[in-house]
Amino acid sequence: MSSTTTVLPSPELDRLHESILTWFDEAARDLPWRRNASAWAVMVSEFMLQQTPVVRVLPVYEAWMARWPTPADLAAEPTGEAIRAWGRLGYPRRALRLHAAAVAIVEHHEGEVPRTRAELLALPGVGDYTAAAIESFAFCGRAVVLDTNVRRVFARVISGVEFPSQSVTAAERGLATELLPSVDAHRWAAATMELGAIVCTARTPACEACPVASTCRWRAAGFPAYDGPPRRGQAWEGTDRQCRGRLMAVLREAHGPVPKSALDLVWPDAAQRERALDGLVADGLVDPVADGEYALP
Repeated sequence: MSSTTTVLPSPELDRLHESILTWFDEAARDLPWRRNASAWAVMVSEFMLQQTPVVRVLPVYEAWMARWPTPADLAAEPTGEAIRAWGRLGYPRRALRLHAAAVAIVEHHEGEVPRTRAELLALPGVGDYTAAAIESFAFCGRAVVLDTNVRRVFARVISGVEFPSQSVTAAERGLATELLPSVDAHRWAAATMELGAIVCTARTPACEACPVASTCRWRAAGFPAYDGPPRRGQAWEGTDRQCRGRLMAVLREAHGPVPKSALDLVWPDAAQRERALDGLVADGLVDPVADGEYALP
């Protein structure tokens, strides 16, 4: 699969920017973290949206922000409350890291999400993508924001391939940097992300609704199929992740210590169940308490 960086001529690049930004003005979804694009709101949304669809995030996000509208509000709560409020979003270590980030923001930044890339990257759970997203969406910075949707749009429209490589390459980041407009870079980041999320989707792209279909190189090439390494699926049934989710559900709903016997009832494979429970304890998501009982931290 080719991933060669291709620089567009200036007039073509200007048309690309105009077409996608004009489309975004009309098609953008009304999302709460866009209505309130404070740094904390953006940060919470980005933690929740990792590997999780918007439709699942929305109710949890709105309840979270109503309860903890500032980092200080969350930092004042036990970590177990963050895990409980995370509900069924999955990957609950994200809740632990978001709580730890809130504590760090209170302790080191007077309760305000920091603005610089270095300070953002120093927060628990904040990597390159999340830092760039906060910098762009909350502070209107000129940052390269490369999530799965943006990468897919650029792979198809510019590089002429169905999917990007499994991890971000230097060439891909270089291309994204060259495509970044000199003004409204934060809107460009949001617009290309939205285009990938609702039009240029992974399985059934709606090319008839795409504002740049006429210049899409993947479409012009006849939609050649992806020919790179096998793409990793998201297995669920029977996995340790599913087992962990069942155990966590019992603990979230209990609002107090749970006897080991109650956890044993939710998963038939004893060896897998014990492995999953040990992993939850090691990850700091579950605390063993007296008399063989377990609870959220």
